[in-house]
Amino acid sequence: MAWRGLLSRDVKAVCYLCSESSSLGGGGARGSQDFKYPVNPYAAFVRGFCGVAPNSLKKHGQVVGVIHQYPATESRLHFLNISPYQFTSRKFSTSILTAEEGAIPPELLSKMKVLTLDRLQGQYEDLVTRVTNFHNEDKGVMVLAGDVFDVPIRKDIVHRVVRWQLAKRQQGTHSTKTISEVSGTGKKPYRQKGTGRARHGTLRGPQFRHGATMHGPKPRSHAIKLQKKVRRLGLKIALSARTAEGKLLVFDDLTVPSHKTKNIVNYILQMENTKKLLLVDGGPVDEKLKLATQNLHYVNVLPSIGLNVYSILQHDTLVMSRDAVSQIVQRMHSPINR
Repeated sequence: MAWRGLLSRDVKAVCYLCSESSSLGGGGARGSQDFKYPVNPYAAFVRGFCGVAPNSLKKHGQVVGVIHQYPATESRLHFLNISPYQFTSRKFSTSILTAEEGAIPPELLSKMKVLTLDRLQGQYEDLVTRVTNFHNEDKGVMVLAGDVFDVPIRKDIVHRVVRWQLAKRQQGTHSTKTISEVSGTGKKPYRQKGTGRARHGTLRGPQFRHGATMHGPKPRSHAIKLQKKVRRLGLKIALSARTAEGKLLVFDDLTVPSHKTKNIVNYILQMENTKKLLLVDGGPVDEKLKLATQNLHYVNVLPSIGLNVYSILQHDTLVMSRDAVSQIVQRMHSPINR
């Protein structure tokens, strides 16, 4: 619809209505229909009014506004009450307002300053981070792609991805025996009539001890479907959250001088507010690093191909090598195989 609301708080109860028709007697240049517009108590603008005669707007039988006819096919609607109303009229057409025509009167434009974004919507700025190593030596800087490490945080997407991961990892091997699988004879325990007892045809029924289980669990997959673009977005959000918290560290490489566990322990003791550490390497994990971290329950090592949302959330600090960052960005920028 060609309705523009809340133009200025200074102009109250005035609604400018301009006609596209050159004459004031017709039903509209593009056909008139019944439309309902929520009238703002301040101001609104509607293009395409086809005026016929002065008219009044009513709500519950009470007159709330009067349409006055002016020359040059311009009509003004003055409200008698500034409360919000719903009104109907056959005087509005479906014409489209274009910016080139400049149809909005200048006195209706707000004088308030409009805040604009520093960058265009949908575009992300790249980040620059410091590169170090286990000895905290300066190894230069690295540029992090903004569309991977600086996306808006959405908890709902992270929740969906974590739920998908946990459902997919469920084993699903639980099983109970049906009446055809439980061990026992198939003979009728006693005759049908004449005993005074309840009628039974088998001793393997669910009402008997060692009998079958009715409607019990069977092996099945608990996995749920989730679009690939949502999974990819969840990983971007998790990486962006760690980056915004200052908990993403980029190392030149993850090589350690020896397989001694004390090397990793001493490094973690130097870090502040770190309880669990996740190390992500670009290629296969170094054997020395595996041996140095295998006895530390609060340190885990993953290759870049295994990086996932749940693992990032389980660790408060994320350490990635240069190679791992490059591979993750390349994976996020690659087309989705549908």
